Amino acid sequence: MPGLLLRDGRPWGTGGPTDLLVSGGRITKAGPGLDAGDAEVVELGGRLVLPGLVEAHCHLDKTLYGGPWRPHSAGPALADRISDERLRRTELGLPDPARVSALLETMAAAGTTHVRTHTDVYTGTGLTGVEVVRDTAARLAGRITVEQVAFPQSGILTNPGTAALLEEAIKLGVRAVGGIDPAGMDRDPVRHLDVVFGLAERHGVRIDLHLHDPGSLGVFELELIIERTRAAGLAGRVTVSHAYALGQADAATQDRLAEGLAEAGVTITTAAVFDFPVPPVKKLRAAGVNVACGHDDIRDLWSPYGSGDLLDRAMHLAYRSTFRRDEDIELALEAVTYGGAKALGLDGYGLAEGSVADLVVVDAETPAHAVVTRPPRDLVVKAGHIVARTDALSRPPRG
Repeated sequence: MPGLLLRDGRPWGTGGPTDLLVSGGRITKAGPGLDAGDAEVVELGGRLVLPGLVEAHCHLDKTLYGGPWRPHSAGPALADRISDERLRRTELGLPDPARVSALLETMAAAGTTHVRTHTDVYTGTGLTGVEVVRDTAARLAGRITVEQVAFPQSGILTNPGTAALLEEAIKLGVRAVGGIDPAGMDRDPVRHLDVVFGLAERHGVRIDLHLHDPGSLGVFELELIIERTRAAGLAGRVTVSHAYALGQADAATQDRLAEGLAEAGVTITTAAVFDFPVPPVKKLRAAGVNVACGHDDIRDLWSPYGSGDLLDRAMHLAYRSTFRRDEDIELALEAVTYGGAKALGLDGYGLAEGSVADLVVVDAETPAHAVVTRPPRDLVVKAGHIVARTDALSRPPRG
């Protein structure tokens, strides 16, 4: 089968203009002046090439994307949003395959090649959400890859039967098990983590825990998670999403937690939404902690916001982190690329020879420029196949 030659691009992290030869779904050669052979040639005209964007935290099963506008109806508290969603899911036909598909198609066109989504698993809906997301994602498998987290939105211990459903979800192919506020939601962090880590160890799946609990309580839970990860030997397989307490902690506590997270191999994922605390990205990365990023809720009963564009989310993360220098803004781009890929355990991710050919081409002078301006995705390649393309490639880039 003929391959693909991307001529005269600027892969992030490399020097001057470079050609990328793609064959068999991978980057087989990188360098100037490559022979195209019988490959299709796309002239990039010096445009910036990024690896495929990785959405590390969203909720596809909740989305209303692409449907009629629904005014937000929940109160301000976490419990209010959970209750409102439970009341209105049936009325609105959630999860809706058409809405899930619309959002995934938008994500793919915006350069997202992998998605981690947290799918509600509780006794009220059983495994319906898991099945809907699985079947919808299967229809778009050539354009975007979806990994589900079995997510106990209403707790585990407070909702008898949820632990068994989490295990059933894993048997259906879910690749990660979730948790939520082991202390604040379930009032028993040790037993909550017993369930989550026990499932992960028995079934060989990853862990991604929502942690909204603030202050010293959240810090205590982070310490428990670090300890459990070390004890279970799950370095690189555990993620804590949100981790608001980490953003609220004093500098000395942040330093201590960063050292522990790095040593245990725990990822921190943030969505940088509203005014919720954002983990100290720069400090975490300096300590060696992996940081990922995602949208969280996108046009659903929890939030009317969200575009599905990860460059937009990276901009929000950089802005909320008060990043101004290019090297700092690139940390936000790293979170929606390499950081997300590491959290999901993606093999062969990147722009080097031998990497899977998941690529995004944009007209930007630098990576930081791409984050700040969020230019159109002129070309999106998934596993060596073009899945989105604009007519801009027939024109020279700006400048």
